[in-house]
Amino acid sequence: MKTFLANFKKYQFLLTELVKKDIKLKYRNSVLGFMWTLLEPLLTMIVLTIVFGTILQKKTPHFSVYILTGRLLYSYFSTGTKQALKSIRRNGGMIRKVYVPKYMYPLAASLSSYVTFLLSLIVLVIVAAVQGIRPTWYLAGALVPLSTVFLMVTAIGFLLATLDVFFRDLEYIWNVTTMLIMYMSAIFYEADSLLDSKYGFLIKYNPLYSVITNFRNTVVYGKPLEGFYVWYPLAVSLVVLVVGLVFFYKKQDSFVLYL
Repeated sequence: MKTFLANFKKYQFLLTELVKKDIKLKYRNSVLGFMWTLLEPLLTMIVLTIVFGTILQKKTPHFSVYILTGRLLYSYFSTGTKQALKSIRRNGGMIRKVYVPKYMYPLAASLSSYVTFLLSLIVLVIVAAVQGIRPTWYLAGALVPLSTVFLMVTAIGFLLATLDVFFRDLEYIWNVTTMLIMYMSAIFYEADSLLDSKYGFLIKYNPLYSVITNFRNTVVYGKPLEGFYVWYPLAVSLVVLVVGLVFFYKKQDSFVLYL
């Protein structure tokens, strides 16, 4: 652990530069640039609110904010894991030429997406204020799901980045998987009535749903965190992180043979 921390400290400047590079590449040749980070979730929220709130006459209180909270967290999960998945292959040229701790690449991908996600929360603050949602003391609890989702994305990112080096079709499989996860995360519907159904366990035991639920509790409803939705996604993320790191370190020396 001492060696790892010393190594991390030595290359932390590089990590910062990799994060900056990822963010710059994301908005390169984009007319709107960073503004798109704010406009995309806002426009998605408007469309989903019209479809599910008006046409289907959903009566969920503060339905726009309900959708936006789920959409923002899912968007980070989807974008962050996909960026981490491609991080080793995308930096193959650098890996072949100079020595850099390879864990820096998936970690930088997760961090750059997280920075963008945190900035996009500006939209949530504005929409919540317009909707008349007043912050409560429980809002401080939002730090728990926000931290957990970063850990989750980072953990899955290490596993995906390793597998993608050897199995190039993983990118397409993960695209389908993230779409399925979206439908099991109750982004634009209420899951309470579905949890006790035959397939309700698919929603209840989806770690991302747990994170989204607690985030909504603290932000939208002014309620305390639910215990199960705190420890369950955290436990899953820690297990995946350990598995992902062990797998990553065992395979990293052979990356260069497949890049």
